[in-house]
Amino acid sequence: MKRSYVYILTNPRKTVLYTGVTTNLGKQVFEHKNRVTEGLTRQYHCHELVYYEITDDLETAKERQKEIKAECRLIKEKRIETFNPGWEDLSPSLLALKRK
Repeated sequence: MKRSYVYILTNPRKTVLYTGVTTNLGKQVFEHKNRVTEGLTRQYHCHELVYYEITDDLETAKERQKEIKAECRLIKEKRIETFNPGWEDLSPSLLALKRK
């Protein structure tokens, strides 16, 4: 079993929500912030980590990603607000842990 993550990124104006899955959240967020890969997150400047879940394996994370992606925006917003009421970018603390 390999720890995996489902995460939601948003842009600075909080108008776009991107749901992703990875086995290395620190690396993935770093790549989004530094615009390493093409795609929606690069195009819409989605690099603020506002939500994540930890799962025991990648298949479970992929299933959760599908469930969250299928939710309407209002449900996603409620999910984020419960986890991170101020919609703060959680990546600085995550990236600081990665450097240790």
